[in-house]
Amino acid sequence: MRRQIELIARDTVFDGFLRVDRYRLRHSLYSGGTSRELVRERVERLRAAAILLYDPDADRVVMVEQFRIGAHEAGEGAWLLEIVGGYVPPDESPEAVARREAAEEAGCEVGEIEPIGEFYLSPGTSVERISLYCGRVHAPAGGTVHGLDHEGEDIRVEVLPADAAIAELFTGRANSTTAIVTLQWLAANRSGLRARWLAGAPGSA
Repeated sequence: MRRQIELIARDTVFDGFLRVDRYRLRHSLYSGGTSRELVRERVERLRAAAILLYDPDADRVVMVEQFRIGAHEAGEGAWLLEIVGGYVPPDESPEAVARREAAEEAGCEVGEIEPIGEFYLSPGTSVERISLYCGRVHAPAGGTVHGLDHEGEDIRVEVLPADAAIAELFTGRANSTTAIVTLQWLAANRSGLRARWLAGAPGSA
């Protein structure tokens, strides 16, 4: 089956912090023929990177807590426990963004870095793709506050034993996509990752 898309029209309906385009299109059907004309809105220009900060020497995970507008109806639940990350501009690589965000949001310098994967976050409404990493750091003291004033960031660093961080998967605190995926990855790969990193030269973190 040859899959085809007929783009009838594309218009920008909003251009602010995010840009939203409206599409009119038809596409081929599994049963043969072509769909009726569909209208879909899509959030544009989104590319992100996020990194789970792990200290193999102390077996601790560095996470951050901050306010998120998407969860504000949840009251105090709008302050989410997350991993650090940010949007990728056209002139910067996802790995470079992950390293920079680790410094800006958690005060951590990343040494060795392990790619975890890349995926679409919400392909029904957005082009956003995210690259995930695990980075070796020296865990700082928890409770410090970081972030960029001009971006309105107010980010608290939380340092957890690895077992406690993984356990947050079942408490509801780690309930964002990137935290869930990376903590599950750490649970599955922690022993091998820790052995590999500790067997090599110390990470410059």
